[in-house]
Amino acid sequence: MKILLIEDEPKIAEFVIKGLSGAGYDVSHADDGAKGLASILEGEHDLVILDLMLPKINGFDVLHQAREGGNTTPVIILSAKVDLPDRLMGFDMGADDYLPKPFFVEELVARIKAVLQRKTPEPVKQISVNHLSLDVVSHKVQWFEATAVLSQREFSLLAFLMRSPGHIYSRQQILKHVWEINFDPETNVVDVCVRRIKRKLERGNGKKASPIESVRGVGYRLKLGD
Repeated sequence: MKILLIEDEPKIAEFVIKGLSGAGYDVSHADDGAKGLASILEGEHDLVILDLMLPKINGFDVLHQAREGGNTTPVIILSAKVDLPDRLMGFDMGADDYLPKPFFVEELVARIKAVLQRKTPEPVKQISVNHLSLDVVSHKVQWFEATAVLSQREFSLLAFLMRSPGHIYSRQQILKHVWEINFDPETNVVDVCVRRIKRKLERGNGKKASPIESVRGVGYRLKLGD
């Protein structure tokens, strides 16, 4: 597995590279955001470990530009910014996990394994419900004439709903399945992710509303009809 580390602190970079190399990973290193973004867009890595406070381009902008460009490589944010708003912003922009500094390299390895297991393609190549289809390899979604590329988190959420169309899932159930992390039950991270998916599905479709339906006071479901 090839891992890209984007970290400007030499001692931390050395610590991470040594630990991950010892765990059997092939690690490359970028010491600023501009180099890191260029390496991400090359598409040669299986996972990215991203610091936020970087020179040239900060980590949030690196992640945003990568996702806007259609790159779906899993990203684990590794940062000393530990406040909840920063963590939620990271997930909102498409991060797959968020590990605060200081950290144990053993935990980082465990999180890498968990994220890569989620990334493993499923036996089926496509999930389809009525006019909605989702490619499980490329993460491309099509809703009528509109097509878009989903981030890893968006893909996981939509696939979760599509596997049981019509079933209503609570926000807590979605958090547990898609994020696999215990969040404050008051967090709106699910709602933000759903809104982002809806925008992508409705873009270019005129009056064709997204098939994701909000059930007031309960959660979300994928509508059975058009």
